[in-house]
Amino acid sequence: MPSTDANIDNNDNFALINQSESVGLTRKQQTDLITLFKMKNKYIDLIDQTFEFPQDEFMVEDGELHFHDINMMDIINQYGTPLKITYLPKISSQIQRAKRMFNVAMAKVDYKGTYNYCYCTKSSHFEFVLKEALKNDIHLETSSAFDLNLIEALEAEGIVNRDQFIVCNGFKKPAYIENIANFANNGWKNIIPVLDNMRELEALDALVESPINIGIRIASEEDPTFDFYTSRLGIRYSDIVPFYENMISKSKKFKLKMLHFFINTGMRDTAYYWNELAKCVGVYCDLKLICPELDSMNIGGGFPIKNSLAADFDYEYMAEEIISQIKLMCNARGVAEPNIFTEFGSFTVGESGATIFQILDMKQQNDRERWYMIDSSFMVTLPDTWGIKQKFILFPINKWNEKYQRVFLGGLTCDSQDYYNADAHANAIYLPMHTDEDPLYIGFFHTGAYQESISGYGGIQHCLQPAPKHIIIDKDENGDYTTKLFSKEQTYKSMLKILGY
Repeated sequence: MPSTDANIDNNDNFALINQSESVGLTRKQQTDLITLFKMKNKYIDLIDQTFEFPQDEFMVEDGELHFHDINMMDIINQYGTPLKITYLPKISSQIQRAKRMFNVAMAKVDYKGTYNYCYCTKSSHFEFVLKEALKNDIHLETSSAFDLNLIEALEAEGIVNRDQFIVCNGFKKPAYIENIANFANNGWKNIIPVLDNMRELEALDALVESPINIGIRIASEEDPTFDFYTSRLGIRYSDIVPFYENMISKSKKFKLKMLHFFINTGMRDTAYYWNELAKCVGVYCDLKLICPELDSMNIGGGFPIKNSLAADFDYEYMAEEIISQIKLMCNARGVAEPNIFTEFGSFTVGESGATIFQILDMKQQNDRERWYMIDSSFMVTLPDTWGIKQKFILFPINKWNEKYQRVFLGGLTCDSQDYYNADAHANAIYLPMHTDEDPLYIGFFHTGAYQESISGYGGIQHCLQPAPKHIIIDKDENGDYTTKLFSKEQTYKSMLKILGY
């Protein structure tokens, strides 16, 4: 990207070139002027020369951004800003994409096991997200007691049935254990509590009345960049086989059906990932040789989502390589290939989301730094941007045909960390010029996972900044998009009530 501001006026260039002979400019000076005249200095030029653009979900028409063929300025004119958007069709398309990739990968190597897509509910608990995801014949993964209460509510509506797998992960408090036991005792044959520690087996044994399938989570080694070596969750590798032999195998109530491992980096083509996968498959083979009923491996973590137009993650390659490696290692040990479970959270819902702001003002704080102030707070709406320095796709909504400049984005709280200063592909942000007479609107895209869960949806936020309104975009039977207001902008009355006023 350019390292200086693009603030050249084309009309001035015309005048200079027309006057070049009369003022006696050298040939080099005339060439420099012509180069200057030809400079592409609009924001759309910047994107065109930096990326392959337009892309599947982004295009520009008359200087305004379209997201999934929807003019975002039309949405802003209807609902205002700040604004959260969920585009439901993207959820289904992501699920179908992953199912297709893994099934194709299995077919290519004649893999004998089945593929089971689980949605990781903690990435977004909203009812409209789960209802959209469940249209696609999937299963669910939970991480707390209340996840199961959500599933009960969905079953009451006929959206979830008891043939679906419910994989229960996480460290389990008594309420979580109790809910799992209630499910098992009430006929949910496919609920699978994945043991995070050995004590959970004893706790389940006290409440579960009939035989139940269980899993074990491996405490995998963390990425070398982490501050610690081994995950705090799961049972360490060396304890798993003895745990099965000494406790699980002697029980008439529990059958070990699943081995689970989770990598915080997700599925990536790195030595770290392949090493942990190989270790997990090795433990699976060790267990399978002494535990015939074991038949499933949950490879946890998920595909990364697209956070830059330059992203080039090869999903198909990863799916094929994962399946090939598992088959190869199992065949080498004389073990049947396991059924495969994945837990896709961000990949399922992340790319369905967008967050829209208006630029309220530009502040020149020194000779180099221009600040665009948004009409909300990053800490309220996009907590991952300051919590873990997450980057999202950032675009202006309007003014694509105008000149751009380097800026910093500031939120409205008094916290020094409430800012955004870089794109995923570059250590800077470039946006069109803002004026009071013609305000600039910007959008962060692929923000659909975890942001509401982490910020505390509908609660009390830093500096009492209100949660923005949230709309749902869907398609009708004719393929035309529809919008629905899910929640209004948070009011001061609701916040005062929460605070006891």
